[in-house]
Amino acid sequence: MAADEHAEYVDHRFKGLPPDAEGLTVGALAAERRSLFTGGFTTPVLALSAESVEHNLALLETYAERHGLAFAPHGKTSMAPQLFARQLERGAWGITAAVPHQVRVYRAFGIQRIFLANELVDAAALRWLAAELDRDPGFRFVCYVDSVRGVELMDEALRAAGAGRPVEVVVELGAGEGARTGARTEAQCAAVADAVAAVPTLRLTGVAGYEGEVPGADNGTVRAWLRRLVALAEEFDRAGRFAGADEIVLSAGGSAWFDAVAEVFADVPALSRPVCRLLRSGAYISHDDGHYRRLTPFNRVAGEGALQPAFRLWAQVVSRPSAAQAFVNAGKRDAAYDLDLPEAQVVRDGRTGAVRPATGITVTGLSDQHGWLATSPEAELEVGDWVGMGLSHPCTSFDKWQLIPLVEADGTVTDFVRTYF
Repeated sequence: MAADEHAEYVDHRFKGLPPDAEGLTVGALAAERRSLFTGGFTTPVLALSAESVEHNLALLETYAERHGLAFAPHGKTSMAPQLFARQLERGAWGITAAVPHQVRVYRAFGIQRIFLANELVDAAALRWLAAELDRDPGFRFVCYVDSVRGVELMDEALRAAGAGRPVEVVVELGAGEGARTGARTEAQCAAVADAVAAVPTLRLTGVAGYEGEVPGADNGTVRAWLRRLVALAEEFDRAGRFAGADEIVLSAGGSAWFDAVAEVFADVPALSRPVCRLLRSGAYISHDDGHYRRLTPFNRVAGEGALQPAFRLWAQVVSRPSAAQAFVNAGKRDAAYDLDLPEAQVVRDGRTGAVRPATGITVTGLSDQHGWLATSPEAELEVGDWVGMGLSHPCTSFDKWQLIPLVEADGTVTDFVRTYF
């Protein structure tokens, strides 16, 4: 178990934190309940809404329960063990990972169920995994396989490591030609399953994939692929391929199509073993003001609720060279920009502290440490004002900040979220 994150000391490593807090522990600083705006925080500073995080956690817990889904949110989104703990408290089955380093972080914080939504053929990582499984009989680990060669590499490494427990694997069905990983055809999936059955170091537990990679993804194509995945599980079960498993894991579900996953997985017939219908959506915890705001399934199933964007990046106007242009002190090092530029939402007046809408203000570009703002005639903006911006794509927002203030609606900082990228 890793050390208590609240015992870590605040210092120069953490962007945006008050200089006069250096030497305090994170827990001590949180206990002071400082204001994000008047408590000495420096710009740029990324804030995470306490209320929105709580709302989003509750919404996905309720959604998964309503639809009979187990839930292993993808931890790569935040890489924040504090948030993992809250997801587990809210009923999560476990946490999903993408690479071995993430699995090691999860284990350092005591995560007992990990689903690696990727192939694992690295011998060094497999040696570590074998030792970890043998050390802790309560640790459950599941990962993808999609090739006979991958099975050979896993078996070779696990044998060399003297693995005492077989590694649970699910055959990954690819989303289509030109998509990402995964065996492309059912025949190839069967060949992989045969290879797994031939070695003692692996145990076939189910089938899985990622519907977000379906070429030309829409309601029809995504559901068609999900039905193929369900049919593959049924076929494997009829053939007795899950003989060594206690349950059959059927897993899919990113943050854009989990409604389709819920609908198709609801029709899975009774199989020879209990079926764990495992959803893996991760971006929901912070949601966003761009990519996922447009794509979230809650736009299609409005009666089930709505996620709330939790991120706001605050930056200060440092230059106002003309009536049509201004610059803030946040750029590519601070804000996600891979899918959309930040969205100017509010201005906090540098003179009075009053907050007003960011009328007439548009982020047009980012340099490494500057944000470029276009300002129309109705924009009220001067040097010293703070601009609050919404962000797009949580995965590339979290990874730029090691310690993120958790902030209540009135600006009170109640805690800090530590990330481990």
